[in-house]
Amino acid sequence: MNSTGMNREPVDSAEADSTSVESPGGNSTRAGSTGMNLEDGDSSVLRPESGLGHQSNMNLAGRDSSEGDTGRTASPKEKAWGGRFTKLPDQKVQAFTASIGFDWRLYREDIEGSIAHGEMLVRQGIIAPYEGKSIIEGLREIRAEIDSGQFVFREEHEDIHLNIEKRLIEKIGPAGGKLHTARSRNDQVALDERIYLLRQIDEVVVGIVRLEEELLLRAKENLEVIMPGYTHLQHAQPVLFSHHLMAYFWMLERDVERFLDTKKRTLVSPLGAGALAGTTFNIDPYYSAEKLGFKGVFKNSIDAVSDRDHLLEFLSAAAICMMHLSRLCEELVLWSTAEFGYVEMDDSYATGSSMMPQKKNPDVAELVRGKTGRVYGDLMSLLCVMKGLPLAYHSDMQEDKERVFDAVDTLKACLDACAGMLRTMTVRRERMAAALAAGHCNATEVADYLARKGIPFRQAHHITGNVVKYCIEKGIPIQELTLDELRKFSEEFSDDIYGSLSPEACVNRRRSPGGTAPERVVEQISLAEKLLESRQREKNNRAYL
Repeated sequence: MNSTGMNREPVDSAEADSTSVESPGGNSTRAGSTGMNLEDGDSSVLRPESGLGHQSNMNLAGRDSSEGDTGRTASPKEKAWGGRFTKLPDQKVQAFTASIGFDWRLYREDIEGSIAHGEMLVRQGIIAPYEGKSIIEGLREIRAEIDSGQFVFREEHEDIHLNIEKRLIEKIGPAGGKLHTARSRNDQVALDERIYLLRQIDEVVVGIVRLEEELLLRAKENLEVIMPGYTHLQHAQPVLFSHHLMAYFWMLERDVERFLDTKKRTLVSPLGAGALAGTTFNIDPYYSAEKLGFKGVFKNSIDAVSDRDHLLEFLSAAAICMMHLSRLCEELVLWSTAEFGYVEMDDSYATGSSMMPQKKNPDVAELVRGKTGRVYGDLMSLLCVMKGLPLAYHSDMQEDKERVFDAVDTLKACLDACAGMLRTMTVRRERMAAALAAGHCNATEVADYLARKGIPFRQAHHITGNVVKYCIEKGIPIQELTLDELRKFSEEFSDDIYGSLSPEACVNRRRSPGGTAPERVVEQISLAEKLLESRQREKNNRAYL
């Protein structure tokens, strides 16, 4: 087994040096680079908020015939697949079937995959070395054209693959047409999406970790702050505010695990599967897979081109992560109301009303909450696309990209927004302390006290319920009852009950593993910090790829 985990001879190091794949950011890449941290390169041109309209250097021809360019080829023979056709597609059909309006976002991945494929064709003697050199140089030039906004994407060329291929042929001549030897757009797009997804997983994990770090920081800053804990949105028991924040840390940690687990199954190259049945050429899919940093190669060519499980897994993980963010934001919305007043959003993370001058609205938190349904929709949409498809590839699967692009953009933006809100919000500990005086949060302490005296807990629970009812009628908290009043409910009460009823006592006594006692919360924070440090070391060593 070599370093990629694939059962074959490793790529010769000298040969790899002479045919190194250049990454989209212009950095030379080696095996393992597919999952590299995107901070290694400039990906700014890949990050519109969503779709075509947000990319200023995205030039698309073929939409407006009034400008003298109908966007239509002169003959069906100029189509990559036009040999058996006698007519061009209807112009509306061309617009309806074209995906270049959104899959242009895969141009870097497409070029990177094509470079690796071209190098493999040369290595296997399928094309001449001088042709491979010309192809790779042409592809790099095309990437530079797209990066700089000079490239004109044409709707008539349908998708990112053919737009690049047509331009390559324009630049270097017929040799450009040899690049597609032993390859179909079916395995080509499957490869592009996997490279894209691996990189986006890394970026999402970086965003989650940043939010985790903010949660840890705020938890450490507020270790002495006690708040009412809630069930059913009713006062339940006193808890440390830090303990409450750390609950979200562990939710997010599970999100990280899900994304990294998805990554394992995404690190399988489909390149070489062809349209569905493989190819007659003597290809070496292991070579191109290793060049691109994949850990393995497809086992079944039909499955390779029809599989979108990795996209569904990502969308599922994204939907769960968004649910966690939405829960956090719902609490921030509630806590920032006048009724709660536990936190105040910074002015930089709030907006006002066009009519009511006094308003300070937690719009950022509300939008994260609202956008959660959008990511759920992305997941459900792709599930519905895939559920009725016989093997292998179908154009229905073209619909996967916009769903994934939208989920990626939305999730990363929401993670960033949540981290900023936590970093800048003001914690109003005095309001939390005041809230503890209402709601009889210490009632469980009374029941536990009686249980420790030997009264069965179910009976102790009933006695305490009667105490609470009495306090509600009197309009006083439990701790203000006299001992004589308490003894009306049970003779087991004595003076030592009062030492158990303060919020501090309620919190400090809950030392069970994972509990809200300060020492247990400090243990949580320490464990979380070590976990993040360990992951950073693994990342530096590429051990998590």
